[in-house]
Amino acid sequence: MSTSTSTNIWWTLAGIGALMATKAFLDRKRTIDFHDKTVVITGGSRGLGLVLTRQFAQAGANVAICARDQAELNRAKDNLRMQGSDIFTYACDITDKTQVNEFIQAVEQGFGPVDILVNNAGIISVSPLKNTTEEDFREAMESNFWAAFQTINAVLPQMRTRKSGRIVNITSFGGKVAVPHLGPYSVSKFAFVGYSEGLRSELLQDGIYVTTICPGLIRTGSPRNAIFKGQNEKEYTVFKLSDSIPLFTIAAEDCARQILAACRVGEAERIITLPAKLATALHGIAPGLITDTLGFLNSFLPNPGGIGEQQMAGKDSETWLSSSVLAHLTDQAAEANNEME
Repeated sequence: MSTSTSTNIWWTLAGIGALMATKAFLDRKRTIDFHDKTVVITGGSRGLGLVLTRQFAQAGANVAICARDQAELNRAKDNLRMQGSDIFTYACDITDKTQVNEFIQAVEQGFGPVDILVNNAGIISVSPLKNTTEEDFREAMESNFWAAFQTINAVLPQMRTRKSGRIVNITSFGGKVAVPHLGPYSVSKFAFVGYSEGLRSELLQDGIYVTTICPGLIRTGSPRNAIFKGQNEKEYTVFKLSDSIPLFTIAAEDCARQILAACRVGEAERIITLPAKLATALHGIAPGLITDTLGFLNSFLPNPGGIGEQQMAGKDSETWLSSSVLAHLTDQAAEANNEME
């Protein structure tokens, strides 16, 4: 090995070491303790939101959650009390700016300024494009993008004044790679990812760390409450079984732990699950290849038809296959995470 080659290797290793040391230093500097922090979680009454609520509460945070359904909020509160945690609940439609502001004001009156905002609420609609309407796209944008826009605007003034705060935006792998039969969902999540990344770069100067979370498939039990169109029973069966595959998916508890870890050190982005990481990386290198591959996979998904543009909840679209042992992990998660009525 020549002297110049050895020198280049040494400088490369030194550069890598310096980068790792810088990252470790920044992580230590940015790390926060959740104890006594005021945490707001939208959509915290069930699914991943409920799991996040449990873990923040266990970490000693003062947690406030909102959801549209008061009965659902009551069940969540009872569940958490049984586990030794007490939380603040508020019935709120976060697509309504007035209701969002009233919710945040109520939290500030009860706990003080919001230290951490977790934008978790959202909807998902599964449908072939032919059975998808303009209203589906507008509804997805309202719930998955504009609602988060409203909650962020509600907490930002106080965070800017204090020069401190964390905003965790739970977007999706579907905001990195557009998935067939999830058109409105992917469009809204792409918008959310872009907004979240833009916020990060502009709010750092105010001491506010915005973290973009892009999970793959999570076993939360949420397929029951998703919306299906077209051949709804077939769409639901494919969706629910895909959501139940070990290794390909992640348990809600494991996903939540990763989200808390990313929030704790103020990470810019975290993509969760190996399949989501690989697909995102490949899409960045060869987007055309990934898009065409998804086009090929689309040919195996249910064709348009069935109930057409009508909407049907997953729980009303069960089949013998979706109720079989193959979907046991999703059914188990639904029981644990308040997805059942």
